[in-house]
Amino acid sequence: MSRLGKRPLPIPEKVKVEKKDHILRITGPLGTLNQNIPLCINAKIENNQVVFEMTEFSPENNMMHGLTRGLVKNCIEGVVNGFKKELEISGLGYKAALEGNKLNLQLGFSHPVVFPVPEGIKITVEKATRITISGADKTLVGKTAAHIRSFRPPEPYKATGIKYVGEHIIRKAGKAAAAGAMGAK
Repeated sequence: MSRLGKRPLPIPEKVKVEKKDHILRITGPLGTLNQNIPLCINAKIENNQVVFEMTEFSPENNMMHGLTRGLVKNCIEGVVNGFKKELEISGLGYKAALEGNKLNLQLGFSHPVVFPVPEGIKITVEKATRITISGADKTLVGKTAAHIRSFRPPEPYKATGIKYVGEHIIRKAGKAAAAGAMGAK
């Protein structure tokens, strides 16, 4: 059995967990999330804890045991604290603006990139070069940040584009270094 999967998951005071068929519905101060439970896993709610048990042992079920517990743990943490990702835009003339329910990005193209904000996600733009994406669903927050980053990923020569805050971009020298070596002969 999975070591993490065997551990009971405590339910905080502000959170309500309900089970219907193979779906756990987790409700908290920041919203409601649903998590599907695989058929090979049985989830029980007892003594303010969620306990996960495998119906039959196999290596695949063992992996699903720990994964399911981790997904439910993320749902509980999401409805209590939420998750957030921060993006940083760098480049001449690159900027972002929030217009209603759409994120308008100027990324050096001949046209602005308009990104509709998904339901359950809150986007804030500080300055014009910093975007904060927050929400209760960890997966949706990560997917949204990755999608926005994909419009103009950071390039290694000038380090312009959209990157995560704290992400280190490995810079390349470019053609000037190679051309200088050729002219020395």
